[in-house]
Amino acid sequence: MIISISDPVQSTWIFSAIFLPLLLGFFSRIKNNEVFPVATTQELKGLAILMVIFSHVGYFLVSDHRFLFPLSVAAGVGVNLFLFLSGYGLATSSQREPQTIGHFYRRRLIRLFLPVWIALVIFFLLDFFVLHLSYGGQYIVRSFLGYFPSADLYHDVNSPLWYFTIILFYYLIFPLVYNRRRPWLSALAIYLISYSIVWRSPAFFQNVMSLYNIHFAAFPLGIAFAWLLSNLSRRWLVPFVRLKEMLGKSIPRFISRISYYALFIFLLFIIAYTAYYSGVGQGMVKEQVSSLITMLAIILLFLIKKFKLKILVLFGTFSYEIYLLHWPLMYRYDIFFIYLPAWLAVILYLIMFLGLGWVLQRLTTLLLHKFTPKHQTGSK
Repeated sequence: MIISISDPVQSTWIFSAIFLPLLLGFFSRIKNNEVFPVATTQELKGLAILMVIFSHVGYFLVSDHRFLFPLSVAAGVGVNLFLFLSGYGLATSSQREPQTIGHFYRRRLIRLFLPVWIALVIFFLLDFFVLHLSYGGQYIVRSFLGYFPSADLYHDVNSPLWYFTIILFYYLIFPLVYNRRRPWLSALAIYLISYSIVWRSPAFFQNVMSLYNIHFAAFPLGIAFAWLLSNLSRRWLVPFVRLKEMLGKSIPRFISRISYYALFIFLLFIIAYTAYYSGVGQGMVKEQVSSLITMLAIILLFLIKKFKLKILVLFGTFSYEIYLLHWPLMYRYDIFFIYLPAWLAVILYLIMFLGLGWVLQRLTTLLLHKFTPKHQTGSK
């Protein structure tokens, strides 16, 4: 159900006045010296899921797009962040712990599919018994197989699952293409494979091809980034690190701080500018490039910042589960917007999504331990 809001601008200000101080207020200093620590990847996942939720609310759930603007303008950037971090995570894991193709599939695919299967069972049953909606057998079967050829927000059982098909595609080809000795070549190969599919534009993906056009480069970029941070690449960076240390000793501290804050502000400007002037409706290439620039600027900003945002880490921990649950609950089973002010409804939904994400993650873990042999289980 589309929600009408009588005071979207005021509601946005109230929400921002509550949420942003909470987001920025719970922080801690970063204590380790890793270039890209796990906590930072979790922060980025948390930021990505918030981008997606705010956009779905501001542009598709409510009737007035001024609500949550400009927080709602970066859903595409959020999806690119998810894909980038998936490519980075798989490449880093494969470098650290080599796996056979069979072991990769057994370990990764069940972890990818199981939360989706649980979410699909829940929503198919709820739609049937509560809303008296039914879906054809073919639709149900292909959904459980991970094939989502459309992204209709108002008619599909869970339209954001179009993303699952593209991430499943990358999981399927990754172990076939990835080369531990030449990760950069693997990234290039996956990019070219993705580009060839987008260029051919097969009919069975016609309804989602516009989305694939925007996002197909992010996953191989994540692999390339993992290669840049690998041991070999770090040896290449040794001269630059030494130069930085020499400059750090010779440059006064206040100049160093000014340079740091200048870079911080510059990155914030790039993020704001490219997110606002996103190129939406001005051609796929322009939109893709703008989204990737925004994504890379965000990643660089998070790499140089000296503090950790605990709220983002929390959302990042359950980001996959929240992604699978959020849209049908807000659109078809709304319990907050219909009764409460919009700003309060969003806050309560965010709290509820964290709780449900925790439940889904726990249920997934319990099922994995029960039905999967111990040697096939492990950390994500």
